[in-house]
Amino acid sequence: MTRPSRTSFVPQQATEQELPPDSPLTTKEGWRRFVEHESSPPTLLTAVQLAALSPKGKLRDDELRRNYHAVLPLVNTPTIQKVITTSRLLVQLNRQQISARRGINISGASGTGKTTTLSQLGRAHEIAVRKRHPRDRSRLPVIYVTVPPAATPKTLAMEFARFFGLDFPTRFNITDVVNAVCATAAHVLVDLVLIDKLHNLNLATRTGAEASDQLKYFAERLPATFAYAGIDVEDQGLFAGTRGRQIAGRFTVIPTTPFPHAPGADRGAWHSLVGTLECILRLHHHQPATLTGLGKYLYHRPGGMIGSLSQLIRGAAVLAIEDGSERITGDLLEMVPVDYAAERSKALTAPEKPRSCRRRVA
Repeated sequence: MTRPSRTSFVPQQATEQELPPDSPLTTKEGWRRFVEHESSPPTLLTAVQLAALSPKGKLRDDELRRNYHAVLPLVNTPTIQKVITTSRLLVQLNRQQISARRGINISGASGTGKTTTLSQLGRAHEIAVRKRHPRDRSRLPVIYVTVPPAATPKTLAMEFARFFGLDFPTRFNITDVVNAVCATAAHVLVDLVLIDKLHNLNLATRTGAEASDQLKYFAERLPATFAYAGIDVEDQGLFAGTRGRQIAGRFTVIPTTPFPHAPGADRGAWHSLVGTLECILRLHHHQPATLTGLGKYLYHRPGGMIGSLSQLIRGAAVLAIEDGSERITGDLLEMVPVDYAAERSKALTAPEKPRSCRRRVA
């Protein structure tokens, strides 16, 4: 087994050419790229500047803006803010703890932003650590792993090893993997561990229960705060039985839900969210306040799901560039597909049609 030296974890500005095709967040290279990526809005050219562009220059400008809208900067939501604030406190409280460290569990239905929240927590933490230690470029303060389907103790341990890029000989056992992971994590000063897709742990099976014990063992070995995310983990039996009671006694559950839209502060917050997204658009003919004027539609169409709202607006912006209209309209929004969960939520939450639109019965 070869363990990378601490200097091999020096964060650098990653480029597409430097990274292999498979560089997800669950590798140190992919995570580093995610942390260091800054989405800079392209300059919106004036009519005179546009007219002066060559056909190739116009294509380049359109491509630049399409790429920008495809990954619009994330807007902080109340849930993301709460998770980051709570986790910062727990990291401080856990720093001097030998065992029984506290953690958080982000739980909610599919599409409510659990993975986004978890990854933004990690990114915020790593950026804060880098600011506190600007000259220590050998730190790797965050680990991000996902629980594989039908997880076993060994496959779970290998996910940790894969993040670090650890190699093992053909014949190895789980003890070798765990010891190497813990030694490497201590070497690069990990203090926050993000575990996504926790619902893949099936505690009703022997292997699932053993994988849960393996996760707990990592939490005991690593001097770090653990943050979990999964679909409705309370209903998956995570807090049931002896194992579950121990987890429940150490973890704060932060639920992710569709954005509320009740009259008053909730509705105002939603319109503010839509307004923030509208302000960062880079379209030549888009009229300000168009999207906020469609606030009710933009709530019910994605069913209050932040991810679906983002997809709707980003997709409409890309279409507006492609068709040359350079503005988002209700008709253009209707052309953007949303996920099945959002469509079902729309059917349940959409306001009743005005009486004038109903078919009259003779």
